[in-house]
Amino acid sequence: MTEQPGSPDDTPENTKGRPSLAEAALFGCCPRCDARTLFDGPVKFAERCRACGLDFTRFNVGDGPAGFLTLIIGALITGLAIWLDLSVRPPFWVHIVIWVPVTVAAVLAGLRVSKALLLIAEYRNKAGEAGRDE
Repeated sequence: MTEQPGSPDDTPENTKGRPSLAEAALFGCCPRCDARTLFDGPVKFAERCRACGLDFTRFNVGDGPAGFLTLIIGALITGLAIWLDLSVRPPFWVHIVIWVPVTVAAVLAGLRVSKALLLIAEYRNKAGEAGRDE
């Protein structure tokens, strides 16, 4: 089996200088070459890496991150909104001005990081669909 350039290996000399999984996801790094080319938009993956040519369309991240983020961020925002309302009693428009942008920003940031995290983990662990030979 031939190794792809920049493919992961558990030896320390091959992982030295590479970003951690969390760092790579946060900055949208290509899992093969570590260039910041994973995204083409706020949460849309690029077709392929502009630096090394890795095809990102072969990875299947799915909608898993969106479901978890909806539940987690929804619970956090609801808790914070209730706390603010019980402690300060602001008018309703203040809630809208605060929580709508905070929710949109949290969902976009969380979705970007979680999608990147799953794609990079899939590449590093050589995961794929069952019965698929690649």
